[in-house]
Amino acid sequence: MTAYSLDDSSVFVVIGSGAGGGVLSRELASRGHKVVCLEAGPRLTLGDIVNDETEMFNKLTWLDPRMATGKPDPKFPVWGCKTVGGTTMHWTGACPRFEPHEMRARSTYGDMPDTTLVDWPVSPEDMAPWYDKAEMRMGVTGTHGNPHLPPGNNYKVLEAGARKCGYTDMDTHNMAINSVARDGRPHCRQLGFCTSGCALGAKWSTLYTEIPAAEETGNFELRPGCMVTALKVGEDGRIASVTYLHEGQSVTQKARAVSIAGNVVETTRLLLNNRSERHPNGLANSSGLVGRNYMRHFTIQVMGVMPGKVHFYRQTHLAGVVRDERAHRPERGFAGGFLISTVPFTPEVLAKNMLVGGWGRDLTRVLDKYEYLAGMLLTGEDPPQYSNAITLHPEARDANGLPVPVIHYEDHPNTIAMKEYAWKAGRRIYEAMGAEEIVEMGDYIPATHNMGTARMGDDPRASVCTPYGRTHDVANLFVSDGSLFPTAGGCNPTLTIVALAMRQAEHIDGELRAGRL
Repeated sequence: MTAYSLDDSSVFVVIGSGAGGGVLSRELASRGHKVVCLEAGPRLTLGDIVNDETEMFNKLTWLDPRMATGKPDPKFPVWGCKTVGGTTMHWTGACPRFEPHEMRARSTYGDMPDTTLVDWPVSPEDMAPWYDKAEMRMGVTGTHGNPHLPPGNNYKVLEAGARKCGYTDMDTHNMAINSVARDGRPHCRQLGFCTSGCALGAKWSTLYTEIPAAEETGNFELRPGCMVTALKVGEDGRIASVTYLHEGQSVTQKARAVSIAGNVVETTRLLLNNRSERHPNGLANSSGLVGRNYMRHFTIQVMGVMPGKVHFYRQTHLAGVVRDERAHRPERGFAGGFLISTVPFTPEVLAKNMLVGGWGRDLTRVLDKYEYLAGMLLTGEDPPQYSNAITLHPEARDANGLPVPVIHYEDHPNTIAMKEYAWKAGRRIYEAMGAEEIVEMGDYIPATHNMGTARMGDDPRASVCTPYGRTHDVANLFVSDGSLFPTAGGCNPTLTIVALAMRQAEHIDGELRAGRL
């Protein structure tokens, strides 16, 4: 087991072990660089994962206090994970690529009032080979010879209804879930507990892919249960060390360079909370944009009571997608687009969120038909707004003495228009299949697709990081998660986070070898 000295100033410190941090760690370690990965949560094994959503929620979820103003749940605004593997333990495995028009949002959509739309500083052509590498690494179905997952009943209902409505672009999705045994992991058995970890290990998670691979290089040390509290800037303006709490003790690790990959909320908190005379508004925040332009896809649902039993819980959650509405067609009354995917819910989640405020027979007549339910998830693009932001509460502190993050978010009118259209589109699909009853569910699920707050760009006045995720202000400080996204696109973000981390690793490797880091 590799272990580095706290005084070893030649190590590259990665904060977070999820999609960004786990991949970056493996990439750097495999190139011969010494890496220490600090993860706030514990390291579980596959034996710790059980098919019980309630038990796994408590094992995986980041439950430290967070606040919200505006639209989100004020007590649980985002759904992140505090465990080795980060949100790759909770994610669904869906791996769509950004479409070119989504990376050129400003050029394509034009002027959209009250937004900070920009084009990505990385072109779709530049990203293409990194998407290829990420898909091959993760074993994404429907790409590079990996067969699609078999269709479950929920998808069969969606597909049949969608075809009746004239849609044509659909399949069981591009999923980082094994359809056949691969990479030492078994194939999916469609047990239906995708978001509770994966007891089989069929779903790609850095817990049992990137982290063990990094350890095998002999150049990597994982330190779980380590909550980073401070980054110290040296006289030369570079990060000199990282301080963290471990078992109640404050520990400091010297560093050659640092990458923060704590998911958007924690990445933002760490940057904003590190104020000094040199960085009075927080690290890397000379632009004043750290925490700004926070984005989260809308995730609304439509449930349909079908004439026959569907058993929608017996399949891989999101293994079914209709892509036809993803395109930018302004004649619909909004910019950008959305995906229509399959989704199941437990009776408990449906009772809480399906008929909000419902009671008595109005609620139970739908729940009584649980086995007849089909469900779809509608996930749409969210334009960046300066006013949507993550800040730090001036007084409230968590158990570690850190300021509590405050998430402020409101829907843009473009998002509201897209939602209204999406609900109608979903309803038409189930009406075409003869649904006895259709329920439109609101945007109540805590945000799982968190993006923005440290956007990348070429102009230090208009962005926090360079196109390689290196902060403009601190030469040896990087960001390696969804915080980098200048715009959100209309799709799940994890594949893009992985592709960017791989691209970033090549850049860092070159900088290290050239002696510039």
